[in-house]
Amino acid sequence: MSEAVLVVTDLRKEYGTLVAVDDVSFRVESGRSLAIVGESGSGKTTVARMIIGLERATAGTIRALGRDRSTPARAGGERRRRGAEVQIVFQDPYSSLDPRQTIADAISEVLRLHGGQQTVGELCELVGLDERQSRALPRNLSGGQRQRVAIARALAAEPRVLILDESVAALDVSIQAQVLNLLADIRAETGVSYVLISHDLAVVRQLTDDCVVMQHGRIVERGPTGQVLDHPAEAYTQLLRASVPGPGWKPVRRVRV
Repeated sequence: MSEAVLVVTDLRKEYGTLVAVDDVSFRVESGRSLAIVGESGSGKTTVARMIIGLERATAGTIRALGRDRSTPARAGGERRRRGAEVQIVFQDPYSSLDPRQTIADAISEVLRLHGGQQTVGELCELVGLDERQSRALPRNLSGGQRQRVAIARALAAEPRVLILDESVAALDVSIQAQVLNLLADIRAETGVSYVLISHDLAVVRQLTDDCVVMQHGRIVERGPTGQVLDHPAEAYTQLLRASVPGPGWKPVRRVRV
């Protein structure tokens, strides 16, 4: 077994009487990609937020590169150290970018903060942005280009794990395919591990090696992605798979009477 870069054990999150995450455990090996799959409200994004320290776990442990990261960092230095371990790319890249900063300045800021070894130009080239785009403001870029910026900025910290929280869900199909191919290429080139938070099984199949399925805050199925998607053992996973539109599917408009 290869090195585990992220280990989550018995994770639990309560909001008063509501249990959002219950007894969640998984591990991510170096260079591999894990999907956390489930419908809205399944707890998958809450897990991601606890991993990066935006939420405090009620119980359980989170270890990144062998270090205990179960509680959010307090000091700036500790936040920077954790940023070199795990980064996240959110679904909406525009809200995570400063509208007054050029793309080059946004990436350069992260490089200065984390002492990254790559240049702005190298990171832009890695994600397929040219020099003109690097001088632009976020509002002058397309959604797909802004998502590339968010990926480049996350990679500027040189993390070992990159969490992708529905990071292509808002893109149209053609741009989504470009970004997914880009992510596959980046993983092959850098060896970064991915944790993909998604409800889109086609995206999960394309980008991940392993998969856990969450329902009502708990993991109900796990295994290699191909096995889970092609031969789901649990009724909930079967339902998720059956809900994916197949070839020739057409929406039916309901008429109220």
